[in-house]
Amino acid sequence: MDKLRVTEVFFSLQGETKTVGLPTVFVRLTGCPLRCQYCDTAYAFQGGTLYAIDDIMQLIAQYKTPYVTVTGGEPLAQKPCLHLLQMLCDADYDVSLETSGAISVADVDARVVKVLDIKTPGSCEMHRNHWKNLDYLLPHDQVKFVICDQNDYDWSKKILHDYQLAERCHVLFSPSYEQLAAGQLADWILNDQLPVRLQIQLHKMLWGDVKGR
Repeated sequence: MDKLRVTEVFFSLQGETKTVGLPTVFVRLTGCPLRCQYCDTAYAFQGGTLYAIDDIMQLIAQYKTPYVTVTGGEPLAQKPCLHLLQMLCDADYDVSLETSGAISVADVDARVVKVLDIKTPGSCEMHRNHWKNLDYLLPHDQVKFVICDQNDYDWSKKILHDYQLAERCHVLFSPSYEQLAAGQLADWILNDQLPVRLQIQLHKMLWGDVKGR
């Protein structure tokens, strides 16, 4: 039976993406091959506990919500993640996958909402972008840019234009926590009239930088 190494399973409000504010079960898988300089989940790089996928499904079923987010770390670094995503969809959950964009999403169940990071220069991991992933985007998917400064913003704006991302899926611009003021990013977006959604991490506004939130 497939097993996954899990850092935590918790119930909270979705702090990001199009379902922000909705009660959601989060499954945080352990391990990540990237080391983004702004990472706020470094505690998920190692450790964790092995769970059979059936046991993970039982943990999720404790909570009365249709929304489940599989995150990390980098969840796709564990191949059985694909099986978990399929089982969640088969169980009629509304499933999203938060992925760094460094690993192919070609085999992710089409019913899953992929929230795909594009790593900016300020992340220090821009070279890890797997650009072929953009070919697998579906209209319900979301692309996220975490923006650290003006250079990141200008670079992201160019990628937005060059790949016509707003015509393909939803695009999120998020200020890097404690590195860029949300108001400044909002001004840039409005001044350039970009077809993107400003994303602020609701969970940090509510509870600060706390694990399991």
